[in-house]
Amino acid sequence: MKKRMSWMTLVSIVALMGTMLAACGGNGSSDADKEKGGDSSAKTTTLRFATWDSGDTLKIEQEIAKKFEEKNPGIKVQVEAYADGFDQKLAAGFGAANPPDVMYMWDFPTYHQSLEPLDSYASDDKDLNIDDFYQGLFNYGKIEDKLYGIPAGFTTRVVYYNKKLFDEAGIAYPNDGWTWDEFQEIAQKLTDKSKKQYGFGVRAENDTYDLQGLVWSNGGSFVSEDGKTIEGFMNSKETADAIQMLGDMIKNGSAVLTGGKGQQSGEDIFKAGKIAIWESGIWPLEGFRDAGIDVGTVEMPAFPGKPVKGILAESALSIAKDSKHKDLAWEFIKFYVSDEAIKMRVADLPVRVSVVNELKKDQDPLYKPYYTMLERSDNTPAFLLNLKWNEVNRQLSAAVESVMFGSSAQEVLNQAVKDSERYLK
Repeated sequence: MKKRMSWMTLVSIVALMGTMLAACGGNGSSDADKEKGGDSSAKTTTLRFATWDSGDTLKIEQEIAKKFEEKNPGIKVQVEAYADGFDQKLAAGFGAANPPDVMYMWDFPTYHQSLEPLDSYASDDKDLNIDDFYQGLFNYGKIEDKLYGIPAGFTTRVVYYNKKLFDEAGIAYPNDGWTWDEFQEIAQKLTDKSKKQYGFGVRAENDTYDLQGLVWSNGGSFVSEDGKTIEGFMNSKETADAIQMLGDMIKNGSAVLTGGKGQQSGEDIFKAGKIAIWESGIWPLEGFRDAGIDVGTVEMPAFPGKPVKGILAESALSIAKDSKHKDLAWEFIKFYVSDEAIKMRVADLPVRVSVVNELKKDQDPLYKPYYTMLERSDNTPAFLLNLKWNEVNRQLSAAVESVMFGSSAQEVLNQAVKDSERYLK
């Protein structure tokens, strides 16, 4: 296939032509042009980039945009911070045929028909150096084997532990390769209700997406590999037992519910030193350290005789199908996932092997478990397997929540399957 002309090459050609025309025609600016502020050949092209981030993370993205502008004179990157209104604003833009050119993306089942397939861009452009990416990340940006997103950042899920509470109880720190039986035993020992201290925190409202790593690790799944069947999967014994374990820990007092109505978040309780163990992605790590917690990380535990499985949360970059600047959008994506830009972004984990090796992230005891879990994250999430998963997930989410408040996992999952099967027909 013929290699795509890069936008930067095109910009250089246009700029050269403009210079030649100016030389031949002298000062060809009309009075109207002068009133608008100068020569029409100095026209700026605006590229729109939509992000869900805010705060310090947004500031870094704005700095990346400025650096791209410096490298590409005549280009203006308009960073549009949608924050919590990301989905609503993005959907409105697509509906009005006026979407941003480039956007952060994770919900490919919902938006893929409005996105530009990126397979040819990625395969034709050697400057991307696609082999330098952790290859498993591309699985999360595909629908029906078409690539719609280039990985920009990710996190796996690990176990955080408060070293001070372990030391005070005389309990050894957990190591990779530990089991859920050991996990529960430690949580029990680290619970002291007289101090309102608990071994583990369980979310009152669990995101079923995040629970998939736990379920896969026990040999279960929410849906069949072809995405068509939930009977015998979502309500299998393996799936039910994995979720029931969390409910049982709440019942026996070794875990406390967090984040429900009128309750503090698990992160805040961990910062206060009242939870010894917490499970999450990369997001709270800096906050824990800023709070003065002597924190450690370790990979997720295993069920007896079964391999540990993980789940990714990935930020990808996509191009709108209706964009009028697709080649420019691609150049911006390439810069955004370049070594230079990746090193600027600290809110997620580097997606390039070369950057990880240079920064030795996978050798840092705090960061190593994230990359160990990346090697274990090769399953495909349910929402990427079935385009109607949102409807099914409503029943599943309600079932999981009821387990946290004392219901039988097997019973409520059986009912959730019955209530959901109509959506799969």
